[in-house]
Amino acid sequence: MTEEKKTILTAADAAAVEPARIRAVEELLDPGEPIANVVGVAAGVKWKNGEPTGDPAVLVLVTHKLDKDDLGPDDVVPTKLGNVKTDVLEVGYPIAEQLQAPPVVEGNGTVTLAEEQYVALADALMLAKRTRPAEGGYSVGHFKITAGTIATCVYDILPGGSTSGSPAIGVGMPPRYYVLSNNHVLANVNDASIGDPILQPGPYDGGTDPADRIATLTRWIPIMLEPPTPRVLHRNLVDAAIAQGQFHDLDREIYWSGYVHGWRRKANVAVGTIVQKTGRTTNYTVGRITAVNATIDVGFGGGRVGRFRDQIVLTNMSAGGDSGSLITTLDNVAVGLLFAGSSVATIANQIENVRSLLRVEIAEQVM
Repeated sequence: MTEEKKTILTAADAAAVEPARIRAVEELLDPGEPIANVVGVAAGVKWKNGEPTGDPAVLVLVTHKLDKDDLGPDDVVPTKLGNVKTDVLEVGYPIAEQLQAPPVVEGNGTVTLAEEQYVALADALMLAKRTRPAEGGYSVGHFKITAGTIATCVYDILPGGSTSGSPAIGVGMPPRYYVLSNNHVLANVNDASIGDPILQPGPYDGGTDPADRIATLTRWIPIMLEPPTPRVLHRNLVDAAIAQGQFHDLDREIYWSGYVHGWRRKANVAVGTIVQKTGRTTNYTVGRITAVNATIDVGFGGGRVGRFRDQIVLTNMSAGGDSGSLITTLDNVAVGLLFAGSSVATIANQIENVRSLLRVEIAEQVM
């Protein structure tokens, strides 16, 4: 088996480990006493001595790895769940990746060195600037937030199109066109109203209303958060929203990587796949899918946490402000909507779930 094949987890392999993964969620994420450092559970392949073995495994997602000697007896991950091997994958502290920390200017007009560097970085980012028509990868945001990223531009699923069974592409004339991004980018983590102005660039990047209004908030998928709802009850699948704009202001092309050729069903999204994204902060990056079917806890600021199911875990390929970026394969097939990350990992929604819940067409081919 080649090294490349050893990193791949096929859809059949993922299905085979699913019963053990569900058991791991119940035993490791939902016990009476939380397991130290555990923030999620997913499906992937086992690694040994820094090399992939190719063996399907349940991956226990942790903020950071610790030696067994530093863990209590109840915090040690079992080597197997049933007949399925386990492994530990470090993902840091995943948080929703809206730009988090705008600089604070002191009374005398000065800023600290760290803040000066932050401003210089923002000024250097071309994707933080105004552009018409707006492409995927550029800065965008609800008028009350800092900034996130446009995934791409989409339209309502057309007559004859479907989201259940074998998804089908409809035919006809789209009645409306939208910017696609995250709930926390376009709908301010549920704290928004239909018709709210969406700015490009986002407010942190200088966008003002009405001069830079590119769209108005149309619909979003609410995010369940703790508090007030205990995370064991959460059924979050996506952090996603759309905002209606004018056709001539929107471009489906993604800056640098080009037009999306199709979207991939979640059953066909495999661990080991090399992917790409263009985002407002880190521009163009390439990564690898490290886990699928992930149930993972994500921070939304102010002590709020949302538990998300059926997520994609990737190597680190993003930073604050990249939320909303579209994750595609190297041949431009959409697989995920980036919404969270840490210093060591990036988290994305399955694009099939985004399409079906928002009822928008991502591209005209299903793969």
